[in-house]
Amino acid sequence: MIKSLKYLPQPAAPSSTLAERFAELVPALTLRQAAIESARCLYCYEAPCTRICPSEIDVASFIRNIHAHNINGAAAGILKQNILGGSCARVCPTEILCEAACVRNHDEGRPVKIGLLQRHALDNMAFASHPFPRAPSTGRTVAVVGAGPAGLSCAHRLAMLGNDVVIFEAKEKPGGLNEYGIAKYKLTDNFTQQEVAFLLGVGGIEIQYGQTLGANVLLKNLHAKYDAVFLALGLGSSRQLGLTGEDAPGLLAAVDYIAALRQADDLIEMPLPARALVIGAGNTAIDMAVQIKRLGAQEVTLVYRRGEDEMTATCHERNLAKANQVRIYTWARPQHVLLNTAGLVAGMRFQKTRLEGGRLIDSGDTFEIAADAIFKAIGQSLARDGLGDLLAETGQRESDKIVVDGQFRTVLPGIYAGGDCVAPGQDLTVQAVQHGKLAAIAIHADIQSKLETAPWQT
Repeated sequence: MIKSLKYLPQPAAPSSTLAERFAELVPALTLRQAAIESARCLYCYEAPCTRICPSEIDVASFIRNIHAHNINGAAAGILKQNILGGSCARVCPTEILCEAACVRNHDEGRPVKIGLLQRHALDNMAFASHPFPRAPSTGRTVAVVGAGPAGLSCAHRLAMLGNDVVIFEAKEKPGGLNEYGIAKYKLTDNFTQQEVAFLLGVGGIEIQYGQTLGANVLLKNLHAKYDAVFLALGLGSSRQLGLTGEDAPGLLAAVDYIAALRQADDLIEMPLPARALVIGAGNTAIDMAVQIKRLGAQEVTLVYRRGEDEMTATCHERNLAKANQVRIYTWARPQHVLLNTAGLVAGMRFQKTRLEGGRLIDSGDTFEIAADAIFKAIGQSLARDGLGDLLAETGQRESDKIVVDGQFRTVLPGIYAGGDCVAPGQDLTVQAVQHGKLAAIAIHADIQSKLETAPWQT
């Protein structure tokens, strides 16, 4: 139970019904469907779908392998570039990446179902052993802070290259946003933990849980003890609305509710408002709104200060919200949290907005929306506490993110960073995986370079 919502009732629907509502939205392809869909691929030379893929998966090649009934070959090709390709096949916005670039859009108006084919390959692979054996040991150990997509990807590639890795993870489970921050209907059946178990099968990776940077783990100590440190911190601090009453019971970060929902053994245990407000415009806001509606909320309203076309949530996600009877209210800025006589959230007052000379301004008109709970999904920032012992003073930062060079090096020698915590970044799982992979390659090269030059320095 989430403490700030403990006064709310629980869902009225039985557990079995709720479980059905949170089953996967799109079923997996059957063998026949995969055969038909893979045959639609034109196997383009310098395929645009491959060029746009953030993790550089050779899309045409793995689809050709599926068509040739070489599932393991298809899976190996995907995993070579993206070790978390199974989760990315489910959560990656393929509709604006590889599938948007597919040339079939031009002659048929319908792209090849690349995401579903990638999922088909990885769900049906059957390797006798881990497909990527480790290189001979380098005798070096790297610390990775954070067991999310970037950290796991970095650890796996480092281990493949012969390094030992120790991951320091604050939570009880690995996976990061895949485990705690994605809508339950996107990653079902404990898929994240199954994928992590496969990744760890390469060997040489140890995960220590309950290890929080800035609390019981200090960056300066990691820097002194290990040959390199990779920061895969994510964005763990929810931004504030800056309104009076923001700390009142009934108003909380959407990511906190989503995490509790994903970890619930029985969805009937979740607190459920009859009327819910979601503030935000991204995919997290959509995830929150759709899930609370599927739990049984009577009214769910998503409010954004600009127009719908400027929402960062993809068109696919916005359509999903509308299909689940989520009302999307645009051109409105939160102005005041409304409380009842008991000090609990009762709704929110909004200021209508408009564009004037390219700038967003308040119109002067206000309106109120009643709600039993308000969920803010206005973005997250990098928590400052964890870096306070070293990087906060000497590291460059941009928009609350860590600045790195093209090899993911920070300004401090031996400390690297990647994923959502670095600038620039798109906050995509697939990009975080790519950051981790490329950072691992850079870390390994730097370590080897030091080993080669060490004798001449003594």
